[in-house]
Amino acid sequence: MAQRKLKFTRPELKRRRDALARFSRYLPMLKLKQQQLQLTLRDIERARAAAAEALAEARARLDRYRAVLADVAGAGVERLSTCAEVRTGSRSIAGVKIPVFEGVRFPEARYSLFATPPWVDAAIADLRAINERKAAVDVLDAQHRLLRREFVKIVQRVNLFEKIKIPEAKEAIRVIRIQLGDALTAAVGRAKIAKSMCAEAGTASETGAAREAEAAP
Repeated sequence: MAQRKLKFTRPELKRRRDALARFSRYLPMLKLKQQQLQLTLRDIERARAAAAEALAEARARLDRYRAVLADVAGAGVERLSTCAEVRTGSRSIAGVKIPVFEGVRFPEARYSLFATPPWVDAAIADLRAINERKAAVDVLDAQHRLLRREFVKIVQRVNLFEKIKIPEAKEAIRVIRIQLGDALTAAVGRAKIAKSMCAEAGTASETGAAREAEAAP
């Protein structure tokens, strides 16, 4: 957006001063929000790293069953280990609503203990652990994505106020004050000149009248 043309008037000076006061009032609040988002993002990044590590550990445990997962005798290991529901809540961070992981729900495991291999229970438990931890990671990813987007916006606004709007307002105030001061000085000078000319004209008139009086018989 093009910058508004500067007018060297007192109303314009007031408008620029009001804008400077508004920018100066908002900037600390924006910086506080930026700091809060930055700290929360760091916490989430640590939580994501821990959740990713837990997920890797669960997958490592499942590696014991990789070679025999096809031999489930109709137990439906994959189906029984898939999340039926991911439960989430929500909370607000610096005005941004984010999801919060609360847990998962799995379908009831019904199968014959006599007709399935003995490792099926452990395989289902490990697969469920993987899916639950993956769901937790997905929620943390969503948190990070939402807060990161807002953080970028806040940083842009802080830079806009700090590096553009406030310096522009200060410079405009400085220039307008100089121009108004120059205009006032010029007006005073013109008034003095006009007063001097009027005084000279008055003196000349009085002198002329006196001469006419002296020349009269």
